[in-house]
Amino acid sequence: MTAPSPLREPVFDRAMTPKAITDDICRPLEGRGGTGPGWWVGFSLAAAALGIGLAAIGYEIATGIGTWGLDKTVGWAFDIVNFVFWVGIGHAGTLISALLLLTRQRWRTSVSRSAEAMTVFAIMCAAIYPLIHMGRPWMAFWVLPLPNARGPLWVNFRSPLLWDVFAINTYLTVSALFWYVGLIPDLATLRDRARGRLARAIYGALALGWSGSCRAWSTYEAACRLLAGMAVPLVVLTSTVVSTDFAASVIPGWHATIFPPYFVAGAIHSGFATVLAIMVVARGALGARHLITRRHLDNLAKVVIVTSSIMGLIYASEHYTAFTGGNPLDAFAFRNRALGPYAWTYYTMLLGNVVLPQILWWPAARRNVVVLFVVGVAVDLAMWMERFVIIVVSLHRDFLPSSWTIYKPTIIEVATFVGTFGLFFCCFFLFIRFLPAISIAEVKAVAGYARPLPRELVSLRKEAAE
Repeated sequence: MTAPSPLREPVFDRAMTPKAITDDICRPLEGRGGTGPGWWVGFSLAAAALGIGLAAIGYEIATGIGTWGLDKTVGWAFDIVNFVFWVGIGHAGTLISALLLLTRQRWRTSVSRSAEAMTVFAIMCAAIYPLIHMGRPWMAFWVLPLPNARGPLWVNFRSPLLWDVFAINTYLTVSALFWYVGLIPDLATLRDRARGRLARAIYGALALGWSGSCRAWSTYEAACRLLAGMAVPLVVLTSTVVSTDFAASVIPGWHATIFPPYFVAGAIHSGFATVLAIMVVARGALGARHLITRRHLDNLAKVVIVTSSIMGLIYASEHYTAFTGGNPLDAFAFRNRALGPYAWTYYTMLLGNVVLPQILWWPAARRNVVVLFVVGVAVDLAMWMERFVIIVVSLHRDFLPSSWTIYKPTIIEVATFVGTFGLFFCCFFLFIRFLPAISIAEVKAVAGYARPLPRELVSLRKEAAE
């Protein structure tokens, strides 16, 4: 264990022994608080939502995508809105863990595991929509560039929609590997602590024969750094590819060079807000307030402030270029967002993404877990509204006034969206029940930084603050 320094700010609120850390993190996994009434209620609700979604998807596949509320004007709606929403949610999880690992930020240890799991589950939810949007998901293999018996018929590599297939699958593969490799030392710990033969066999197989030797740790750390180095540019790449679906078009409000950084910033913003909300709940549900401390939440909140300010700048830049660029169609599109029939979605977007997070400038707000949870959920809602504004509000009034329409989602679309939340939370509840939501090995590595600061240094800090 690293020796504590009197000049180093502690990562945790109190010092902990390695055995205490292992016991605290493994307690929910060993039948000692992991499947209480709260877990069963949450998992049951998530399973019910997943069942509703599966029923809606089955009906849509059997009947056709005519069950959606699309028309000749709004050809993209809930399907693409929710796809981009889940992609955004998934991006910050791996980015948080990978970027903080590369910059050697010790406070990442308590939040990285859940953030990485969130990425994998969110990308799984996002992948549903391209499949069902095909109308015939059993023909999904047609988008793969494989030798076939269809003659000269190949996929269109110039289509941004095909780029999505490769970008999302690549990102999911790297994120899943990054998450799984980080789990290996902890899986070995669970293997050694398992009481039943079945549990010992499953954890042992997943641990890949981990021995804890110096060579194993050296290889493990090199693999983590390598995957982290691949994951960070992939976050930027995937969001950029998704943004080209819109930027390559001629729809007013879409064909803009700001879309790639716009989507990257939006993905990070929504992802960090989701991690913040999940960590607030997890620290109470898992009894891990001493592992997920106020400092962890404070750091996440500070990132949300930065990304919120970036989103405000992007919104202002969009309006500036629309009204000063000399294109009346762009000016009309943004005027319709602010004053048209869907204006309430636009102002909800601004309130949740730009205005409400500014309360986090106050340290008292960052120390209040209720405020942090409300801000996290509000940002997620506002980011969904942003996707709705970009897609539906830009389409419902096109170049021909006689084709203007009002889009209303059908019950099938709403049920499918509910089902994706069910899938996400079912996976997350199973994750926290059978796998450590906090990295045992990484928390032990920084446990030496938990010793309280000396009185002399505390008094100096108080004097400096005053």
